[in-house]
Parts: sequence; C-alpha cells; structure tokens
Amino acid sequence: MNLSTRVLRFRLKDKHAKLLLELAREVNLVWNFCNELSLKVWQREQRFLSGYEFHPFTKGAGKAGLGLHSQTLQAIGEEYAVRHKQACKTKLRWRVSGGSRRSLGWIPFKASALRYRNGQVFFAGKALSLWDSYGLSKYELGAGNISEDARGRWYLNVTIKVEKTPRPSTGVGVKSVGLDLGLKDFAGTSDGHVITLERHYRNLEKEVAKAQRSGKKARVRALHAKIKNSRKDQLHKLSTALVQEYGAIFVGNVNASALARTRMAKSVLDAGWSLFRTMLQYKSDDAGVWFDEVDEAYSTQTCSCCNRRTGPRGLEGLGIREWACFECGAYHHRDINAADNILAAGRRRLAVGIPVLPAPCAAAAG
Repeated sequence: MNLSTRVLRFRLKDKHAKLLLELAREVNLVWNFCNELSLKVWQREQRFLSGYEFHPFTKGAGKAGLGLHSQTLQAIGEEYAVRHKQACKTKLRWRVSGGSRRSLGWIPFKASALRYRNGQVFFAGKALSLWDSYGLSKYELGAGNISEDARGRWYLNVTIKVEKTPRPSTGVGVKSVGLDLGLKDFAGTSDGHVITLERHYRNLEKEVAKAQRSGKKARVRALHAKIKNSRKDQLHKLSTALVQEYGAIFVGNVNASALARTRMAKSVLDAGWSLFRTMLQYKSDDAGVWFDEVDEAYSTQTCSCCNRRTGPRGLEGLGIREWACFECGAYHHRDINAADNILAAGRRRLAVGIPVLPAPCAAAAG
C-alpha cells in the first residue's frame, strides 16, 4: 500500500486555554535550556548538538516538576536541533512566556503521547475537547504539535497516513493544464481562462490601518486573522477544483520570497502564491495527479506558436497585456501565452526531465 503523510488541524475548545498556556510556558523553559546548553557546547567544542544528544539532559524533567510527557521533552530537543541546523547560528531566539513580545504557545509531541477516545484527545494526562471535522477515529495518529494563534485560540496539528491514489500514465489522454501566476490577475491558464480572485488584504487595508492608529491591538489581530482565513478558503477551493479536473498540473516557479522584498510585497503576499503551490502539491499527491513547478524564464516573451521571443520586454513591457507575434502573426494574451509555454515545458519535463521551453513543433502541438 502506497501511503503519504498529511497534517490535520483541529480547533481545541477555549476552556483548555489556561492548561495549554501552562504547558507552553514549560515548553519554553525546556527550549531555553536547550538553547543555553547548545551555546556552551559550541563555545567549548565548536559543534552543534544533535536531537538525540539533548535526551540525557532533559530526561526526568517531567517527574521533577514539569507537567510534560517524556516524549514531548524529546520532541523539543529534536525540534531545536533541526531549527538550529537550519539557521546555522550559535544561538537561537529565546522563547518568552510573558510581556508584550510573548512567544505564541507551542507544544510538540510524539505519536505515543497522544490518544483519541470518544471524541476527545488525551494529552499529558488531560482530556482535550475539540471540533472533529475529519473523524479522527478513522486514523492512526502520529507526531505533531499543539499551537496557539495570535488571538489566543489553540489548535491540534497531527500527522496521519492516507493511501495515495496511483498516478495515471503520461500519455496524451491525460488532461493537463499550465498556470502562470500573476498580480493583476491571479493566474492565466493554458485552457484560455484568466482566474481573478479577491484581494483580501487590499479590501481591509484601510480598516487595518485605522485600528493600528487607534492602538486597538485585538482588532488588528482579528482583521489579520480574517484576511488569512478568507485567503486560505479561497485558495483551498481553487486548488481542489483544479486537482479534481486535471490529471497533470504545471505551475511556473515564480520566486515569491524574492518579490516579497520589493515594492510589490503587499500584492505578492496578498496573492498567496507559495501557499497555493503547497496546496496544489499535497492535494495532487493524494489524488494521483501529476504536479510540477517548471522554469518560467522568458515564458511571457516567447510566442507559444513559433517559439520566437517576440513578446514585450523590460519594465515598460509589463503593462502590455496583449500582443501580436511579428514572426508568425499569432495574437496572444500575455498570461495565457505564458501558461501555454509552461504547459509545454511541463510536458517536456515529464518526458525527458529538462525544464526548458520545447522546440517550435512541440509548442504548436501543445
């Protein structure tokens, strides 16, 4: 059986907030201990501790007064080691339990520390009630964490194993689509459609600014949460519809993180490109749909019919939405033409593993 890992997210009931805050403070204490221990080892031996090497130092802390499961203590050390290696710093930030810069609550756990029974999960000897929208009784629960959001709401994030649908063959019978992500419109498709989505941050930007000027921090957090949830809901619906309709999906590898450091940052972050591609990837994996990100270099400039770079170029060409190829006379919509090139490049990549624009004959056939 071919299985894949998924993460399910459940809202925990607010009556457990006090207990979870206490556990989160203890997690912060262990994290900061690992941080200090790691710094001392680095100063003495010039090396990072592995997750396993933290275990002897945190062993028995639960019995000594902390209300944390032994598996949670191990999970904290292992997560710290992963973050330390990723950051390549001698010391990470301290986790603060109080004050204006309080760290949001986070409680990791391993599979053996969590049990589900009669509509509740049992963690650290306590029964936690939740809104079970997935039917947890059907799954074997794995590792995960309990996390807090900016409004003080708590969520259970747990991994499960699900059976993957086998992918179809890459023959001509597979319905496929190319997507060119943009800012003016969310995406153009190789089917000739332009997808336009709501700009949730732009719609509420004035309200956010007003609440910030008034010093209403709770209102600001609520507005940002509304924006985030609305954006996720919209992207979930679109990604699900695409996965249900197509057997192969190809998206351009636009660098969202780089563009988020430019004057277009608000628009890029509001579009949610990275989140959308992540959704497409794991949903395609579960549904047996081919998904790939391909090199979109010159896709807007290259004519999808004759493969010549006759399209608008440079900054002055960004505002040109439609153009005609002076080589073959084909008339193109900027985003749809780019999506056609992305689709052709994706098909070629599946066939020969090279993420480049195809030869003219292949482009015309696509």
